[in-house]
Amino acid sequence: MVRFPFSFLLSAGLLLAQLPPPNASGVAMGHVHFRVRDVEAQKKFWIQVLNAQPARLGNMEMMKLPGTIVLFQAGESEGGTRGSVVDHLAFKVRDLDAALARAAALNINFNRGSAESAMVEAPEGIWLELIQDRALAAPAVNHHIHFHNRDFMRMREWYARTFHARLGMRGSIHAADLPGVNLSFEAPKGPTAPTRGRVLDHIGFEIENLESFTRSLESQGIRLDVPYRKVPSLGIALAFLTDPWGVYIELTEGLDSK
Repeated sequence: MVRFPFSFLLSAGLLLAQLPPPNASGVAMGHVHFRVRDVEAQKKFWIQVLNAQPARLGNMEMMKLPGTIVLFQAGESEGGTRGSVVDHLAFKVRDLDAALARAAALNINFNRGSAESAMVEAPEGIWLELIQDRALAAPAVNHHIHFHNRDFMRMREWYARTFHARLGMRGSIHAADLPGVNLSFEAPKGPTAPTRGRVLDHIGFEIENLESFTRSLESQGIRLDVPYRKVPSLGIALAFLTDPWGVYIELTEGLDSK
């Protein structure tokens, strides 16, 4: 079984860095982008329950956790994560009891699956899996993105081929690893909808030499929804694409310095 390498998070020096070093192809976990009605309620949850560090990116609220960045855009959404191709996100926490107690204090619903894990419904239908790991140097770190798709094996292969993720297993779940995140793929229990317009609007990967990377994608026949461009006001470059199953994906360069 391939185990996700969190060893980089255990160094105090590297804990100061937000996003992990990229793989040999220049790809690492970047961010998740939520469209929410109540940004303040989200900030309260992420800061109090997961000890996220608040910041800003342009006019957006930003939460920093080891291994990922969480962005909030104010607006209406078409539904929560359940029923979407991205069913939930997952974080490892050092003390699950303490995290759940903080969630309960905010009247957050959760289902405890075992002594070591729980599913938590953050505001506006954002489902998160919390997994206890008492060896963590930080209170919480990024762990996995859980995709639900009937064609999950072909989806897994697409992510491995497109982003050079390393194929493996996470327990009994078919997976692929990128620095900073495990991508988990599973069949859904019902129909699933594309992410764009839902509360989790898109996921993001941080790319080294993004302009060259996007040219390579286009040479493979992958169409970009938004072609490579620089955004001087944010100090980043970006591009967008949609995977064949409706996951909207932002590619960034420079977000790791925020």
